[in-house]
Amino acid sequence: MFSSHLFRAPFGVPFFLAVLAFASSALFFGPAWAAEAIVTAEIEGSDFLSAHDALVEAIEAEGMVVGAILPFGDMLERTGRQGATGPYQSAELVQFCSASLAHRMVGEDPGQIVYCPLAIAIYVKAGNPSLVVMAYRTPGDESPARRQAGILLARLVAQAARLARLRW
Repeated sequence: MFSSHLFRAPFGVPFFLAVLAFASSALFFGPAWAAEAIVTAEIEGSDFLSAHDALVEAIEAEGMVVGAILPFGDMLERTGRQGATGPYQSAELVQFCSASLAHRMVGEDPGQIVYCPLAIAIYVKAGNPSLVVMAYRTPGDESPARRQAGILLARLVAQAARLARLRW
């Protein structure tokens, strides 16, 4: 015989359904939440222009082409509130793409198109003009191509930091 007390939720059906919905969403969305950490590298002994030139050089040395340089700091200043100052003295996003890596990423999962182009930010905070920072979002390590993209981003930032300290 079937006993209904075996299937009762201890705190009531609404509580059980809420827990079930949360557990389902964690399983479904979990990998997406874990993927995008921000990695920063502080570059002392350089300036914004040297760091910018060093990053472009590092990207081109890997055989890639810079697709766009977005003047993010200027955009914030233009669109900011009257009288408000932005957090940056200078800030830009450098976008680029590796065709072979892009093919591998979308070959693994067409949804990974969101990782193309890759981007690295360069900025100098308004209150600390002697410290240049480079930052990027990691694509995560949920697939071989995403791991490779993360390695590429780390390598580019490390190389650009070395070159930026030379201050050509």
